[in-house]
Order: sequence, then C-alpha cells, then structure tokens
Amino acid sequence: MAKQKSDPNYKVIAENRRARFDYAIESDVECGMMLHGSEVKSLRENGGNIAESYAAVEDGELWLVNSYIAPYERAKMFPHEERRRRKLLVSRKELSDMWNATQRKGMTLVPIVMYFNHKGLAKLKLGIAKGKKLHDKRETSAKRDWNRQKQRLMKDHS
Repeated sequence: MAKQKSDPNYKVIAENRRARFDYAIESDVECGMMLHGSEVKSLRENGGNIAESYAAVEDGELWLVNSYIAPYERAKMFPHEERRRRKLLVSRKELSDMWNATQRKGMTLVPIVMYFNHKGLAKLKLGIAKGKKLHDKRETSAKRDWNRQKQRLMKDHS
C-alpha cells in the first residue's frame, strides 16, 4: 500500500505500530467506516489514534471499539463523542470470515492503519491476528536486531 506520487488524496491518519510486534497477522481486510461530518473534518486536520482500539463482531455487525478521534474545534453545536463505537463496513462474506476467525482460539481483529484512500474516503485496514507469546516477541526482536547488524556489516565492507 505504497503512497503514489500523483495521489493528493491518499493520507495516513493513524498507524498501530505495536500491532505487528504484539500479534502475528495472518491476513488483512480494508473496511469503510461510518463517521459523522465533524469526525471526518477532525481526521483531515488533527488525526486520530487507533493504538488502544480493537474490532469486534457483535450481532452480525462489525464495530471499532475505543478508537480516538480528536474533537473538531468548529463543531460547537453538534460535536462528536471522542471514543464512541464506530460501525465498520465490510461485505457479508468478509464479515462471516472474520466471525469464524475470531471464534478460533487466540484470534482477534486488530486495526493496523487508518487512512484516506485515493478517492478521499476514510478507510481502516484490519488484521486478523493471533497474539504472540513472550518468546515469539523475543524471537522477532532478535531477528530484527540481526538484520540491522547484517546491514551495518554489509555497508562497512562495501
């Protein structure tokens, strides 16, 4: 999902950097979001935070829980709730796949990145993930350190 040079509308709003460290992401799905007008305007200006949030399938609908969108200064009359539950839009097949995945042991829906796509619509990339154990996190960290050290060695010998 690289940014295109001729795409003025594409903009990353919020990224969950710990998601790939804490979870082994098996697949990802792009979701639309049902937002109020002041939420969209706030996202275009300030941004939001999805670091502590998660997604859940409840009553046949997909919800984003505990995500933060800053209050919009100029929406004095009708402001939005900052941490309200927001409905996510996916196809029925994707929804059933997510529900089946979350019923398996240890699987969860983790928001990875929130962004405006090339059409200017707010989207959320959800990862279907399994939580990592402590030894898995240590292994990931060791691999990352080794790759970094390997790059330094290759650079020094060049």
